[in-house]
Order: sequence, then structure tokens, then C-alpha cells
Amino acid sequence: MKWFVSFLVIFLVFACSNEVKQLPYLGNHTEEVSPTGEKIEKYYTIPAFSFLNQDSLTVANQTLAGQLYVADFIFLQCPTICPKMNVEMKRVYDAFLDKENVRFVSYTIDPKNDSIPLLKAYSESLGVDSKKWHFLHGDEREIHRLAEGYFMQAYQETNAPGGYAHSGGFLLIDGKQHIRGVYDGTNPTDVNRLISDLRLLVNEPVK
Repeated sequence: MKWFVSFLVIFLVFACSNEVKQLPYLGNHTEEVSPTGEKIEKYYTIPAFSFLNQDSLTVANQTLAGQLYVADFIFLQCPTICPKMNVEMKRVYDAFLDKENVRFVSYTIDPKNDSIPLLKAYSESLGVDSKKWHFLHGDEREIHRLAEGYFMQAYQETNAPGGYAHSGGFLLIDGKQHIRGVYDGTNPTDVNRLISDLRLLVNEPVK
């Protein structure tokens, strides 16, 4: 959780600056030198992944290339923050229902219990389009490791409600897999900020 808090603080510093005219690129950046000697900043990108969605279709980085998406990490038996997160994510989904280049990705951190049929049934209970909102299932260790790549946390914790501890963040990802924002998925006010930022990103020229 401390990663999420630190990440949120970094984002708020950028967001509150009057000089910012576009959303920041979050994460650790690197520099490369072009053949002409020009320094080029390389923005952090989401690590490679490949999992199955609720329709048993493969969803990977390439699937989402050129798409904006909001990501989170949940599990269906979560008795605490996940129900709130799902309500808020559905609200963002509804706000961008007509935007063809906006997607939503929820990774289950408990794939042993959250089978693909159960994820399918859950997505249908929400009334969402499985081509627009992917509920992803895969190897538990890989998903937990991927959470770190999003600067989130997900791990088994015997004393945690439901047996897992995880971050409640929503991540805003651009068409080139850069992290452009992090938000508290349990806080309606912060999710309103996500909606505003996503509208801004929809209209941002591709770099």
C-alpha cells in the first residue's frame, strides 16, 4: 500500500502544478542517445503480459496497443474494497461507453477461485461489454508480479479479509502503455478526477 500512497503523492504534485498542460508520465524514466547524438527520454511502460479474459480470449499488451485503458486488481470474494472499486469502475465505464478507444482491465488476484466462467458471470451481472471491459485470469504469481509493474501491491495475506491484500488504485494507461495517472478507486471524488483526466487524454495528440 505504501507504493500506492507514494505514487499518489507524486501524481498530486504534478496535478496541482499550474504549469502542467498535459497529464504527466509516471514511473522511472530512462534516457537514450539517438544516432545523431540527441538525448531522448524513454517513458516507463507497463511490463509484458498475456492472460485470458472472461470470454477465454487472449488479452496482451498488443491487444491494447493504441487504446487508452483503466486498470485495477481485484478478486470476486473480496469483502472490503473491491465492491466499492467495481461500482466506481462501472461509473467510469458508463461515462466512456461511446468511446471506441477506451478500455477497462480488471486483473483477478485470486485466479484459483475466480474461474473464467465466474468472471464471465460477474461481467454479465454488471451488464458490460466483454470487448470493452476485460476481466483477466492467469497464473497467480504472474498477476501478482504484474501488479508491481503497475506500482500496485497484490499478495496472499492470511489475516487480510478474503485472504489477499491489494492496492485499491485505478491506473490510467495511454495508447503506448505509459502510466498517466493513479487514483483511489474507493473514493468517488478521486474517481471524478480520473474521469476528467481520461477526457483530457482522449483528446491528447499521440506522441
